[in-house]
Amino acid sequence: MLELLAFGLAAVAVIVALQALADRTGLPAAALLTIAGLVYAVLPGPDVTLHPDVILTLVIPPLIYSAALNSSLLAIRKNLRVVISLSIGLVLASSLAVGAGIDLFVPGAGLAAGVALGAAVAPTDPVAALAVGGRAGLPARLITIIEGEGLLNDATALTILTVAVTAATSGGFALGDAVLRFLAEAAGGLLAGVTVALLVRGLRSAVRDPLLVNCISLATPFAAYLLGEETHVSGVLAVAVAGLMVGHDTPRFTTGASRLQATAVWRLVDFLLQGFVFLLIGQQLLPVVRGLRAYPASTIAGAVILTLGVVLLLRPLWLLLTQSLPGALHTRLGGAAQTGSPRDSRRLRGREIVVLSWAGTRGVISLAAIFTLPLTTSAGHPFPDRDLLLFCTYIVVVVTLVGQGVTFGPIVRALGVRADPADAAALRNEARAAAVQAGLSRLDQITAEQEIPGRALAGLRAILDARLQRYHQAGAPDSAADASDGTDGTDPAPPTPPDQEAVQEARRAVIDAQREELLRWRDAGLLPDASLRILNRELDHEERMVTSREGL
Repeated sequence: MLELLAFGLAAVAVIVALQALADRTGLPAAALLTIAGLVYAVLPGPDVTLHPDVILTLVIPPLIYSAALNSSLLAIRKNLRVVISLSIGLVLASSLAVGAGIDLFVPGAGLAAGVALGAAVAPTDPVAALAVGGRAGLPARLITIIEGEGLLNDATALTILTVAVTAATSGGFALGDAVLRFLAEAAGGLLAGVTVALLVRGLRSAVRDPLLVNCISLATPFAAYLLGEETHVSGVLAVAVAGLMVGHDTPRFTTGASRLQATAVWRLVDFLLQGFVFLLIGQQLLPVVRGLRAYPASTIAGAVILTLGVVLLLRPLWLLLTQSLPGALHTRLGGAAQTGSPRDSRRLRGREIVVLSWAGTRGVISLAAIFTLPLTTSAGHPFPDRDLLLFCTYIVVVVTLVGQGVTFGPIVRALGVRADPADAAALRNEARAAAVQAGLSRLDQITAEQEIPGRALAGLRAILDARLQRYHQAGAPDSAADASDGTDGTDPAPPTPPDQEAVQEARRAVIDAQREELLRWRDAGLLPDASLRILNRELDHEERMVTSREGL
C-alpha cells in the first residue's frame, strides 16, 4: 500500500512539473505527459495497467461532463449541423474506411474487426488542441466546433464499436438492426441526459449550501452515465447532454459562492484526471508491443500506415467535401443561406479547415475502447488480430497526441487564424455597462419602494455611476475590470445601523439585477457563454465581499 501511495505522489509530482514546463514553453501538457509515460514504460519499475471498464466508468464521465460545463449550448446549437457532420458522419466514414482497408490488406482480419479498429480511432480527444488553441486565441466558432465534436463523437464511436464487435464474435451482421440500435441508443442517451439535467435543476433550486451543491455536481456525471448504461443506451451521450444543460442553467440556479467553489473543484478534477490519463497512455507501450511477435513486420507496417493514413487524410477531405457542397444543399446541411446570414453559419474558410483538420488528436477513449475487444469469439476462437488492432490504435493515439499536439500552436499562428481580443474586450465592456445600468434601475426602484435614506445608498450609487462612466469610455481597458473582479478596488463605506441590513440587501438585489441583464444578453445571442462566465465571476466575487462584510 505504501508503494502505491509513493507511486501516486510521484505521478502527481510529474504532472505538476510538466504542467509548469508547458506553461513556460507553450507546449501542450498532454504531449509532454504522454512522452513522460513512454519514457517510464521502458524503465524498470511498476506499471499501471489500463483497465477499460475503470476508464469508461470512472474517468471518462467526469472529463466529458467538465468539458460540457465549459461549453456553450447555444453556440453548439448554432453550429449543430457542422458538429453532427463531424461527430456522426466523419466517425462513421472513418470506421468504414479503416474497416475496408484492414479487410483488404490484413489477411484473416475481416471487415467487422477492421470496423472495430476504425470506431476506436475515430473519436477525437481535443484536450491538447483546445489548450493550445485557447492560448493562441483561436476564434470562438472553431473552439465551439472542436468542443462539440469531442463531446458527441464518443457516443457514435462506442455504438459502432459495439455493433462491430458483435458482428466479429457472432459472425453475423444486419445493417438494419445496426442502424436501429444506433438511433435507439442515441435517442435514449439524449433522453437520459435531459432527465438527469432536469433532476439536477430541481435539486440545485432547493439546495443553497455551496458544499451540498458541489457534492451534487460531482455526482451528476456518474448518475447520467449509470442511468444511460442501466437502460442500455449511450451513457457517454447522456453525460454530455446533462453537462451542456446543467452548464447552461448554472447562472440561474446556483449562488455565486457555489459557482466559485465549483469552478475550483472542477479545475482540480480536470487537472489531475487528465494528467494521470496521459501518463497512463504512455505507459501502455510494453503491454501493446508484447503481442506483436506473431505478425510479420510488413503486416504491422501496412496496418499502421493504413490506419494513420485514414485518420490524418480523411478528416481534411471530409471538411473540404462538406464545405464545398452546392449552395442549396449546403444551406440544408447547416451552411449560410447566402448573404446576411449569421457569422456562425457561414462556410468555413480554407485556413479554418486546415486548423480543424489538425485538431483531431486522439486520446484515452480510443485506448479504452480498443481494450474492450474480447479475447475470443462466441465460437471460442481468438478475436481476429486483436493484438495488431491494439498496436494500431496505440500508434494513432501517440502520433496524434504528440505530433499534432506539439505542432498545432505553430500552425494556428502561421495561418493567422485567431480572434481579435479587442473585439471580445469591447463586447464585455458593453455588457458590463448594460448590467450596471440595470443595477442602477433596480437601485432606483428600491429607493422608491423602501424607506431607506438616500445617503445610506449614496456610496453604492457612486460606485455604479463610476463604473458606468468607465465602461462607456472609448477603449476602456477590459483587463482592468477582470483583474479587479468588477469591484474597482473600492467599496461603499459601511452604513450605520439600523440601515446596514437593508443596504446589504439592496447590494444583493443590484447584483442580481446585473446577472439577469447578462443572462438576457446571453439568451438573446449577444454575449457568448465564455464572456458570460467571466462577467459572472466578477459579480460572484463582489457578492462574496458583501457576504464577508456581513460576517464581520
